[in-house]
Amino acid sequence: MRGYANGEISVSHGEVPADDAVVGGVILGLDGGTTSTVCVCIPASVSISLTDDSAAESIHVLSRATAGCSNYNSVGEAAAKETLTKVMIEALSKAQSSLSAVRAVCLAISGVNHPSDQHRILEWVRDLFPRHVKILIENDAVAAMASGTMGKLHGCVLIAGTGCIAYGFTEDGRKARAAGAGPILGDWGSGYGIAARALTAIIRAHDGRGPQTILTNNILKVLGLQSPDELIGWTYADPSWARIAALVPAVVASAEDGDYVADKILRDSVRELADSVKAVSQRLELCGQDRKSPFPLVMVGGVLEANNKKWDIGKEVIRHVSNDFPGICPIRPKVEPAVGAALVAWNQFHGA
Repeated sequence: MRGYANGEISVSHGEVPADDAVVGGVILGLDGGTTSTVCVCIPASVSISLTDDSAAESIHVLSRATAGCSNYNSVGEAAAKETLTKVMIEALSKAQSSLSAVRAVCLAISGVNHPSDQHRILEWVRDLFPRHVKILIENDAVAAMASGTMGKLHGCVLIAGTGCIAYGFTEDGRKARAAGAGPILGDWGSGYGIAARALTAIIRAHDGRGPQTILTNNILKVLGLQSPDELIGWTYADPSWARIAALVPAVVASAEDGDYVADKILRDSVRELADSVKAVSQRLELCGQDRKSPFPLVMVGGVLEANNKKWDIGKEVIRHVSNDFPGICPIRPKVEPAVGAALVAWNQFHGA
């Protein structure tokens, strides 16, 4: 029967068939972002130690497949569905396995913000798998969280890549989120938000509405353009989020060269990201009533790793959050989010 619990959608029917080509079956974990989608395949029956320091080394990844964006808010339903199907089948093929060998799946996809999103994606993939397969549809924050805590959903995760979101989980199953509503609705801590503000600053400087900035020369050089006027055509020729967000390294480099405008953009983004973590932590009381209790803060995404000699966005976010919540325990995952998604599915399959 189909079950719904704690925001999860699962499908579980009948008994596992005994004549699978792969002994014990396999688990699929998928991390679907705005930039790319990754799917990994791990054995379903192998014991995984998730509690000691060697947990990451105990996970045997049979295969890994990659594809483009699977956020249907960004690329549309048809393209997103095609990407999900293609990448899962490719992962199984690389593992010399098949759909009939799958025991559980966790699809953690950006843009899954409401039960209606979960239902929509479930409709796309339900008929791909045998009826016994357990299917979990989650926001990509679940995969990111699990990649840092080895499958245990407790604490807060901050994702800052093309988009951004802070997502928190309590041990009794409560959840809360902040940001993640997309660039139009104010995700200014995201890669898109940072780069879009930089492009805006260039146009303002060119018009005489804002201060001059070395962002102009640095970004025009990266794009191979001669004049800020050309930015208009470049931007609207393909305003995809990932294409804009790819300019973040140029913004960081400009700030490191002493540019006030670029530096302010990054400092504003740090405050946005830190405020998102604080909001989630406070709503779920992850820090306890004294605001000092320890809790994990998993940090994932290219923006948090866009760190050069002087500017370390991730480090600045930690510093800002620590001022209010000194108990945070920052974690840089040892496995990628797709493996985190696989661990969530593995736990569900084994009843952990």
